[in-house]
Amino acid sequence: MPNIKKLPDSELEIMMVIWNAEEKVTSDYIMANLDKTWQKTTVLNFLTRLCDRGFLKYHKEGRLNVYEPLVNKEEYLQKESKSFLQKLHNNSLKSLVASLYDGKNISKEDLEELKKFIEEAE
Repeated sequence: MPNIKKLPDSELEIMMVIWNAEEKVTSDYIMANLDKTWQKTTVLNFLTRLCDRGFLKYHKEGRLNVYEPLVNKEEYLQKESKSFLQKLHNNSLKSLVASLYDGKNISKEDLEELKKFIEEAE
């Protein structure tokens, strides 16, 4: 992946809406599918930043700007997951799972699902 920087939470929320749409979208679509109640100018400012950073491109269709991602969701999430694991758990998956389990954020069912995933991956 090119030198893509980590997104602030607000811009990531917008990217998640766009990625989940799996098609080109307008600002109205984004606003309708956000969990936040931001003003339209706020959303437009975030969209401009995302275009400037190389995450999105847009083209005009009539009076509307239509946005589409330039960065793949899976690649971004893989990069951020790797960075998270490196920074907070010194590349130890065991440390991550243990901290989630000790903090009661992962259930025994989650562990079984993880075990099944590992067995299938091998």
